[in-house]
Amino acid sequence: MKRALVSVSDKTNLVPFVQGLVDNDYEIVSTGGTKRVLDEAGVKTISVEDVTHFPEILDGRVKTLNPYVHGGLLARRELPEHMETLEKLNITPIDLVCVNLYPFKETIEQPDVKLADAIENIDIGGPSMVRSAAKNYRDVTIVVDRADYDQVLAEIKNDGDTSLATRAKLAAKAFRHTAAYDALISQYLTKQDGLEDPEKLTLTWNLKEMMRYGENSHQKAWLYEDALPKAFSVLSAKQLHGKKLSYNNIKDADEALRCIREFDEPTVVAMKHMNPCGIGRGETLEQAWDRAYEADPVSIFGGVIALNRPVDLATAEKMHKLFLEIIIAPAFADDAYALLAKKKNLRLLTVDFSKKDADVRHEVVSVMGGLLMQEQDVLDEDYHDWKCVTKTQPTEAQLKSLAFAWKAVKHAKSNAIVVANDERTLGVGEGQPNRIDSLKIAVQHAGDAIDDRAVMASDAFFPFGDCVEFAGQHGIKAVVQPGGSIRDQESIDMANKYGIAMVTTGVRHFRH
Repeated sequence: MKRALVSVSDKTNLVPFVQGLVDNDYEIVSTGGTKRVLDEAGVKTISVEDVTHFPEILDGRVKTLNPYVHGGLLARRELPEHMETLEKLNITPIDLVCVNLYPFKETIEQPDVKLADAIENIDIGGPSMVRSAAKNYRDVTIVVDRADYDQVLAEIKNDGDTSLATRAKLAAKAFRHTAAYDALISQYLTKQDGLEDPEKLTLTWNLKEMMRYGENSHQKAWLYEDALPKAFSVLSAKQLHGKKLSYNNIKDADEALRCIREFDEPTVVAMKHMNPCGIGRGETLEQAWDRAYEADPVSIFGGVIALNRPVDLATAEKMHKLFLEIIIAPAFADDAYALLAKKKNLRLLTVDFSKKDADVRHEVVSVMGGLLMQEQDVLDEDYHDWKCVTKTQPTEAQLKSLAFAWKAVKHAKSNAIVVANDERTLGVGEGQPNRIDSLKIAVQHAGDAIDDRAVMASDAFFPFGDCVEFAGQHGIKAVVQPGGSIRDQESIDMANKYGIAMVTTGVRHFRH
């Protein structure tokens, strides 16, 4: 008769799995709550104390950390000396281990969790058994995922045991399981310690889905989600309608959410290839849509739309006239949803906007051979703190328009220029190797919309006076920029020449 050791926190489908083992001549060793569940279901079990000849101690902290358990797991069956040692010490080999770990993740996700509670949910004996069994996978089957119950039982029923190939795969999964578990503990305790630059960076993500392809159809791609999911995220969004999101869809939708998070008044963001092509705000969502559309009615085709108010029918009717890839909002009115859902491929997503300012974490990007990590650019800025460096002072209305443009320029790729008024972006220039070309693109897009209300935001300082001169020549009345160039005075003098009000923030907003 073979022996299985079963000790699980997640008891989903436990009883039928263990009953299947019993039906195939396994005796079951179990502990604590797992044993109680199996006993109540009429599955005969052996207490771990009867195996170890030692009681559970320290409130259950020590129960399986014992040679009678780990000797039974680690003994190599093909080595006579190992088997002689087991026989001499009366240790029974353990052929299968079914273990999942204390709910550490679920514990730390609880609001206001206490450190002591988190510590008590760090499993020690469980990972030790998992690792011992996985190390000896040539002889021992390790099961840490209930998704594997059926395959394991089927192989045992048909062949008397699991195959070596299956045991190898399960062992690799087991080590991924304990590695991810330890990574979460490491992250949590490092955060408690307040350390920002640990000598080892331990991160863990869970596979959410295999993508059809990556940025291009010849590239394979996978979507992984943070093991501690973020509520305000495209990965946590509820998809109400439309086909699956693509790799590029996810990147665009993520950028749209980052941008819309900046605004409190009714606002619509149109995102295209991870750049805002139009941002509009208004007293109503419909008005905000009209302004976002007016900002660039050409580029919005095939775009991703983020709205920070529930979508009403009037706004939906206007969006329905266009080809759009994705619409993201807090909610959709029933009639608005019914209309938009007539387009079978249009993705309709809802996100919890009440969480937009919560749980802002570090972000990472990959580079060949490593990764970069930084804080997100979510600095809370007040335009009243900005410094006017020109003879012409900005009006309060201009300052509000500059603040709007400043929020927008954060989400355009550097070098970034946004021309705007108090209602919408008029033109966006981004991603050019030099700033003057970005400005020319923004002004060209704005065209005749530039009037006495037009202002300009630059994500970084002006290295020369040419940008300010070009802006003045095309009717820009106020400018916001970080300042800090050794040639700031050149730009200030040019602003004074054209009667432009210029303010500096002391902060740049590069986005590469």
